[in-house]
Amino acid sequence: MRKLKNSELDRLDIDRFKGASKTPLVLVLDNIRSLNNIGSVFRTADAFLIEKIYLCGITASPPHKDIHKTALGATESVAWEYRKNTVDLLEELQKEYLCLAVEQTENATPLNQFSPKPSNKYALVFGNEVKGVSQEAVNACQGVLEIPQYGTKHSLNIAVSAGIVIWDLWSKLQHITGRD
Repeated sequence: MRKLKNSELDRLDIDRFKGASKTPLVLVLDNIRSLNNIGSVFRTADAFLIEKIYLCGITASPPHKDIHKTALGATESVAWEYRKNTVDLLEELQKEYLCLAVEQTENATPLNQFSPKPSNKYALVFGNEVKGVSQEAVNACQGVLEIPQYGTKHSLNIAVSAGIVIWDLWSKLQHITGRD
């Protein structure tokens, strides 16, 4: 096997990305403090053609060198918007999206048991590195997804969590819409 060169990967340029059909997902970052995590989420959002990222509360926004360092230009391709209040945003998004917190709660749906519907659009809420998704934001959501974990730790890095959940929903949506 030969490793492919970047020129052989047929990646979209920014204009083609902006015009491409998007995955029916938006991401809500609820008080994320790490600029590297924010940049990593942008990069993952670019990889899976996510509609938009909402940066809420203390979550920093581009341009910032530490976000850029991990985003590698994805802040230019992925649509984003800053909102001060996560709960106000979620109330607005519920008009068009099914809002789901990614958190550990009572009655959370394990990610591996979640079946997205192709007729729905989803807003996924990811929380602070220490406190998780705020209880107020969880309360404003229509459901909760939990990533099953089997080791001794009870949490994953937010960028890792976003990657897992985005990949899972993207792959399930591709399968049920016949795009895989």
